Amino acid sequence: MMTDKGKILILKLNERLLSLLLGDNRILAAQVQRDDSYAVGNIYIGRVQSIAENIGAAFVDLGEGQLSFLPLAGTRHAVITNRSTDGGLKAGDELLVQVSKEAVGTKLTGVTTRLSLAGKYAVVERRPETADGTADIRHAVQVSSKLSAKRQAHFRGLEALQRIADDCTLIVRTNAGALAEDGPLIAEAESLAGELRHIAEIAATRICYSCLHREPPGYLHFIENVYTSEYDEIVTDIPEIHAVLQEHIAAAGIPVRLYEDSLLPLGKLYAVEERIRELLARKVWLKSGGYLVIEPTEALVSIDVNSGKCGRGKDSEETFFRLNMEAAEMIAVQLRARNLSGMILVDFINMRKAEHNRQLMEYMKSLLKRDSVTADVVDMTGLGLVELTRKKVNPSFREQYGDSSAPQRLPGDHRPEKRCVV
Repeated sequence: MMTDKGKILILKLNERLLSLLLGDNRILAAQVQRDDSYAVGNIYIGRVQSIAENIGAAFVDLGEGQLSFLPLAGTRHAVITNRSTDGGLKAGDELLVQVSKEAVGTKLTGVTTRLSLAGKYAVVERRPETADGTADIRHAVQVSSKLSAKRQAHFRGLEALQRIADDCTLIVRTNAGALAEDGPLIAEAESLAGELRHIAEIAATRICYSCLHREPPGYLHFIENVYTSEYDEIVTDIPEIHAVLQEHIAAAGIPVRLYEDSLLPLGKLYAVEERIRELLARKVWLKSGGYLVIEPTEALVSIDVNSGKCGRGKDSEETFFRLNMEAAEMIAVQLRARNLSGMILVDFINMRKAEHNRQLMEYMKSLLKRDSVTADVVDMTGLGLVELTRKKVNPSFREQYGDSSAPQRLPGDHRPEKRCVV
């Protein structure tokens, strides 16, 4: 995995605004700035158009003909603004929903009634009530399992966080583990909790289709979801974006630099186009001479591990074991960099020893735990295929990068309005 800290680049390339995490001479995470209408995280007052009991879902109009898909499971405590809540939904209900998935292809925008706001160090969620109408206070302060047991206990024991979580669920993110003191975490959690309360309080006074919360620009969201241990600098060649970063990021002690060499563009300096071509390629070479073939389909993603130029040597079993372990590392990198999700089948090179297969599975699990998106190893099938899953959050990088028809806002239009736009 990464040996040295990398850099985050924010730049324009071929009329697309890109956010990239570079490290180990490759792209480790990437995002294309999309039109932020109905972006993931935005909160609206939508109107239920119809209920489809047979598929356990409601279709909710967000305005301007934008239809969304709302699973009925978990909507018992939805905030309905045009009538008293009775635990159910019906056509015509106006309710608070938050975009949880972008529309992809023929799939509608996904929404949820479980509202949450995320920062770099914390996430706050609206806590549902129990059957007797009281707030469910179980697990009011939760901490990332990727932090050490000592750090987890520290954050759970902070009285300031317990007070903030009086009426919401507070999740301490992995990035908080790198903080030298608790002040930035507490300040961010207080701000997010206050905004979430404000949204719930004013919902009844707003008309249907109002946007009560708009997510900050995509590049800020990208930075929030990259571990601070992975980079030591943010670089952009866009003055307007540099000003936004100075206001919102530099205060946290993260170096932000404006690149101003007109003779050597930022994209050329870091060979961005070449690295993007590598990221979109089917074949990924490994240092040992082996390679991966990555084939995304509509139903799943298949990854084939090939020995390629890797010499077998005298002990092919040991050679294949080392190659598979190297391939596992690269697979974890590629899943994140390409933002591949859903069901993923990996055809590793067959190994005879059960212990080698066990070690490979455990190593793959440990690698996926480092991903900021939930990912896990499911099992090894009877045919020797390793089955992985990765949560769908946004479209894959290929889908984002290939959609050149999506409107691209000018950098100066990305200045955030302090999150809440009510």
